[in-house]
Amino acid sequence: MEKAFEGKYRDILIQYLEHQDEEILYTCEKLSREAMEERVSPEEIVHLHRSVLELYGKELPDFVRLSFDVLLEIMVGYGLAYMEHLSLRTEQKELRSEIAQAEDMQKTLMKTEVPEHDELDFGVISVAARQMSGDYYSFTEEGDKQIGIALADVIGKGIPAAFSISMIKYALAGMTGDDRKPSIVLESLNQVAEENINDNMFITMFYGLYHEDTHLFEYGSAGHELGLYYQHKEKSFSDLYAKGLPLGVDKNAVYRQFDKKIEVGDAIFIMSDGVTETRTDSGFIEREELTEIIAAHISLSAEKMVHAIYDQLVKMQNFELHDDFTLICIKRTK
Repeated sequence: MEKAFEGKYRDILIQYLEHQDEEILYTCEKLSREAMEERVSPEEIVHLHRSVLELYGKELPDFVRLSFDVLLEIMVGYGLAYMEHLSLRTEQKELRSEIAQAEDMQKTLMKTEVPEHDELDFGVISVAARQMSGDYYSFTEEGDKQIGIALADVIGKGIPAAFSISMIKYALAGMTGDDRKPSIVLESLNQVAEENINDNMFITMFYGLYHEDTHLFEYGSAGHELGLYYQHKEKSFSDLYAKGLPLGVDKNAVYRQFDKKIEVGDAIFIMSDGVTETRTDSGFIEREELTEIIAAHISLSAEKMVHAIYDQLVKMQNFELHDDFTLICIKRTK
């Protein structure tokens, strides 16, 4: 305990004993804050209070003196809990600071331009269930009339998750030509993830490559949620079937590539598990119910559609998201 604090406490106590002025009591609040800042324990204050009274010059009655023994013992236990509380507060501040840093990193990394195209309509909505999102999506374009669409779900939070997102983003940005084929992209990212992410983390990912000249959509998956294909001619939905291990699990994993021809009016839906695992009072919604909800809004523009779907699904959950929600729609208009 600092000598300055002892002196202030002694002066306040003696002045009050002599004058009983309430103005003196108001200074106790300020001194109390100083005690917390200097991490003075409750038992130290009790001991100080007793010593000041003894030095004050008046002999304490036995029952008062003995009562301090009981109070001191109680304050020892209270003080230990108090110090633990202060330690937890410090850890919480550090954690909040780390989360804030990771959130800032994520906002920077998540920036991606949604493509604008005469024959294609793009819509995307991504909403975090908590302060930070584990979902990451991106669009990449080059002069070869190909559009890369990626959606990843990082299993993990904080700065390690933000680092994983940055790793995906810059690895994708460095891929050109044939390296952008889904099977090659996923195998390359798997190697990077296996070498760089923590053992307790992994990443699921859906990656597609849209060829603007032929309207062929090539895609593959690393343990991610199945996409949906809407065929306008038949007014029907089918899964974009693709299987593969999450990124970072097995460095020797092989990823198959699939393709789908997209006709005018057709649409592709890529989503995170926050969409498919919508929880209602009776449990998770079925795939069929999800397609019915999408079908009800299929005539809207892609952007309006994904927002309308989100609004309906979050309403079904009593306006509470249980997981990060990301939905991407690519709709051929011409």
